Amino acid sequence: MPMKQRTRFISLLVSICLILSLTACAGGNKVAYSDARNWAYFENEQSDKKADVFFICPTVFGGDESSFNMAMDDEETRGYFLGATNMEKGIYDDNARFFAPYYRQAGLNVYRLPATEREQYLAFAYADVETAFAYYLANCNNGRPFVLAGFSQGADLCIRLLKDHAGDADFAERFVACYAIGWSMTAEELDAYPGLKFAEGESDTGVIISYNSEAGYIDDSLIIPKGTRTLAINPLNWLTDGTPADKSLNLGACFTDYDGNIRNEIPALTGAYIDAGRGALIVTDVSAEDYPPVLDIFQEGVFHLYDYQFFYRNLEKNVGTRIDAFADE
Repeated sequence: MPMKQRTRFISLLVSICLILSLTACAGGNKVAYSDARNWAYFENEQSDKKADVFFICPTVFGGDESSFNMAMDDEETRGYFLGATNMEKGIYDDNARFFAPYYRQAGLNVYRLPATEREQYLAFAYADVETAFAYYLANCNNGRPFVLAGFSQGADLCIRLLKDHAGDADFAERFVACYAIGWSMTAEELDAYPGLKFAEGESDTGVIISYNSEAGYIDDSLIIPKGTRTLAINPLNWLTDGTPADKSLNLGACFTDYDGNIRNEIPALTGAYIDAGRGALIVTDVSAEDYPPVLDIFQEGVFHLYDYQFFYRNLEKNVGTRIDAFADE
């Protein structure tokens, strides 16, 4: 066999083996989202709330050297999954029915791999989210306005959903906004998907809301690699330029537990501004020592785990503002 053909054959064989191993370790075929057990939340009842939220949980699965995607029957991780979802659920509860699928998310160990090796596991996770969202649209939505929301890996998968539906007029008619908190979104991505829009203020609809909290000295991170400029909106003044927002605009940082209870609320905890170079949201009144990264995939000064917590009340208010604005259009 000529060298070029042999190389192609080996490459194809490796790809097939990866697909088979992923299917085996993560639990096999498509998840049946007609089964309520495959949803952390499935609020498909009549409600006076004006909208729905489809929420995608952040990474809680650790993974190991032989397992890179969560298994649907992993009861311990499902408990963490529900807890992490509860930590953000209160931001949306006043205004929307809540839908949050369990999915075979990529593990933390995936983010320790080189960037080129992560995609196979993230794509596997996204296939579940895509299936769950299709089930929601077909069986639960009934023409209701909806919000997409997620954090970290969940935000990444929200953006993937938006890209897949960028040219869908029916989707656009019902889409209020996407809160893709804790993930990067670049101007180049918007150019590649003309149907996507980034938020420009506090009440525009059909838009993406995103930011990444950091200390001013950070110049490289997992979410915003060096040389990348991400788009961002400041959740305190709802501006996209570098205008500083004083901490007096912070309606309340809320630190929640796995039951969703607010254990500590601190009004005016911190101000923030958007860095002109990287697009990071620089928080101005907290220290890296007081708010450590916890996970070893982030260095000190990356406040990723606090993206929702630092600006909890501002986000809660903004969800209602955008849903009301959508209803008035």
